[in-house]
Amino acid sequence: MSTLIHLPAAAKRIEALQQADGSIPWIEAGLWDPWNHGESAMALAVAGRVETCFAALEALFDRQEHDGGWTGELGAGVPLDDTNRRLVVDNPATARDTNFAGYAAVTVLRAALALDRPDWLDRYAAPVRRAMAFVLSCQTREGDFVWRKPGDGETLDTVDSLRAGNACLYKSLECAIRLEQALGGETRELIAARTRLAEALHDKDWRFDRKSVDRRRYAMDWYYPVLSGVHSIEESRRRLEAGWARYVIDGLGCRCVADEPWVTAAETAELALACQAVGWTAKARKLIADLSPLAAKSGGYWMGWQFEEEILWPQERPAWTAAAVVLAADAIEHLTPGSDLLVTPLKGISPASPGAKPPAS
Repeated sequence: MSTLIHLPAAAKRIEALQQADGSIPWIEAGLWDPWNHGESAMALAVAGRVETCFAALEALFDRQEHDGGWTGELGAGVPLDDTNRRLVVDNPATARDTNFAGYAAVTVLRAALALDRPDWLDRYAAPVRRAMAFVLSCQTREGDFVWRKPGDGETLDTVDSLRAGNACLYKSLECAIRLEQALGGETRELIAARTRLAEALHDKDWRFDRKSVDRRRYAMDWYYPVLSGVHSIEESRRRLEAGWARYVIDGLGCRCVADEPWVTAAETAELALACQAVGWTAKARKLIADLSPLAAKSGGYWMGWQFEEEILWPQERPAWTAAAVVLAADAIEHLTPGSDLLVTPLKGISPASPGAKPPAS
């Protein structure tokens, strides 16, 4: 049982949002994508919810498309209502996101470990392989992955690569390798792709955000390379130290964006995971404890806190927000088997160079 969070209440919130077909949208109004659905499925596994976790995994792969990818709704781009409090879900933009697809490997492996269901690795091996084939088809010659599958008439060169998404894909490739190792499958292509991606994340900063605004104001671009395991512990600690004052508000949590007065539960939980990954357990525990004011009485967590206006904002309790906090508590407190999966890189396949120097933020 967790001493950091009310785990049953968080799981109950996720289950309350789960649909009859097993899918888990962001909020009551909708919004679905495979990454946040997978995050929620893993949290259900940590909470011991076998039936609803299984239903979520089945729903995930029921929605998989012929080439291994998914079409997900882009919730980050939806507007707020006239009160500036609630998300308006009305024909959101969609994309076939590579990071979202790769996260299927993490989802299956984490759920199978938490619930001691090795048979799930066999059950979902084929669709995970299709997902990774979709991802690998989007790797450029320089080693980075474009953020979405190019459409008709587009090439890889016309689509941007995002730093946080690529860092997450580095972990997804690791989990796909772990899954294949458990099943005695082929890993060479996955290892080669992961090695090339590590080189891009270390030495080719110019490959990221080429066609969009510089995203380094987003906290995810700061801590995700740490969470991915692509850097050494020493490098990762230096990276976190360099950006700490920019992104962290003591006693409140982690900003979503460096120049906005808004801390969010999900970013704070993920930063706690990054801290746990470098051995800063006390910092990780404090970050989760700082989220207690965002814990909703009816279950789950409010998305964030606007600390200049001192209001909950927006007034939404996404499934994935609760899930992020659950997964962080699991990694810190070792609640279930495989609790270190998200914070401990698999030894023997990491190509990270001890001499590489990651950007500070």
